Parts: sequence; structure tokens; C-alpha cells
Amino acid sequence: MSSIFIFDAYGTLFDVHAAIARHRAQVGPDADRISAVWRTKQLEYSWTLTLAGHYVDFWQLTERALDYALAQTPAVDKSVRTRLLDAYFKLDAFPDARAALRALKREGHRTGILSNGSPAMLNGAVEAARIGSDLDAVLSVDALKMFKPRPEVYGLVNDHFTCKPGDVTFVSSNRWDVMAGVSVGFHALWVNRANMPDEYLDFPAAQTLKDLGALAEHT
Repeated sequence: MSSIFIFDAYGTLFDVHAAIARHRAQVGPDADRISAVWRTKQLEYSWTLTLAGHYVDFWQLTERALDYALAQTPAVDKSVRTRLLDAYFKLDAFPDARAALRALKREGHRTGILSNGSPAMLNGAVEAARIGSDLDAVLSVDALKMFKPRPEVYGLVNDHFTCKPGDVTFVSSNRWDVMAGVSVGFHALWVNRANMPDEYLDFPAAQTLKDLGALAEHT
């Protein structure tokens, strides 16, 4: 196992549905639907823009995705938009995230984030979760102006830590992200919180974990 552990941010360390959860009462019965569409469109926009050779930072995509989700649910009071975006800027971390990072640091490993998030978004989330002292690097795709799963994005880790791909353990809850990590030579772990089926059998994860608490068993 390598001494460099790199984490995806959204969905892995930070709960992407926490913003809706904070304002569920105001959003109403369409809360889960809005949250799902918001997340789906956020990722879709990042992929389609990158494929077309364009770039808009992830915060703007997050706003656009929310606007689309709200437009699909006309019964929801649109005044909740500002509150939802404020909540997304400071998402809740999963309960096991900070403990996992601290455990890795105690064992002498280097840690970092590699994320589609803009630098401002990542700083907001890291500060809100109080995990900054447990991270050696917070790397954003904004440096390259393209999104995951482009292989160049994962190269940011190698450049920052002056390491080879095989020196990196990459941890993500997004199976497509794990696929990309495997394809560039990372030792990739899939955090399968929702017990989803495997979609990328040609790019197997080195380990599949139920949550970040299980990470200690593989270090």
C-alpha cells in the first residue's frame, strides 16, 4: 500500500445531498428528486463541456444544475435557491471522513484531495469540515481547465507529490472516477456507500469499501 492517499471530494469526503437535507422542510416532498437531478446535471455538464473542449468552473456548473433541478419542480419555492447554494458551499463531511484522514496522518501517510471543485468551493468545504490540518494538498481541476475523468487531471497528483502513479492510493465513491484512477495506474479504492453494482469490470478497483471507516483495514 502506498504512502500517498488521494481522495475525491464530493460524494467521498463531503455529502453532496447534505445541502438539500438542511432545508428539506422548505423544499418539501420534491427534496430527494431535486437533490438527485442537481447532482446528475452537475456531473453531466462537466463531462459534456470537457468533451466539447470548453470549461466553466464547477461552482457555476453547480448553480446551473440547481437552476435546472428547480425548473423541473415548479411547486418548490424558488427563494430556497440562495440557501441551498450557501449550504453546498459548506457541505457536511461524512462522519467517517475526518477520522479516516486523521488515522492516515497518524500512520505517517501523505494525504490530499483531487476534485472537480473550484478552489473557492474546496476551501469552503475543507474549512467547514475542519479537515485542513489533515491534508497535505487540495488539488483542483481548475489548474488545467478540464474535468475528470480526463487523464491529465490525475496527473496533477503525480506532479504535486513528484511521484509515480503506482505510489498513489486513490479513494473515490464515484465508480467512474475509480475507473479513471485505475486507467492511469493508481491503486484505486471504491467507497461503495450505497451498495451499487459494479459498472466498470474492465477496470477493477483494488478494493471495494463500504465506507471510509473500512479504510484502516487496508492501510
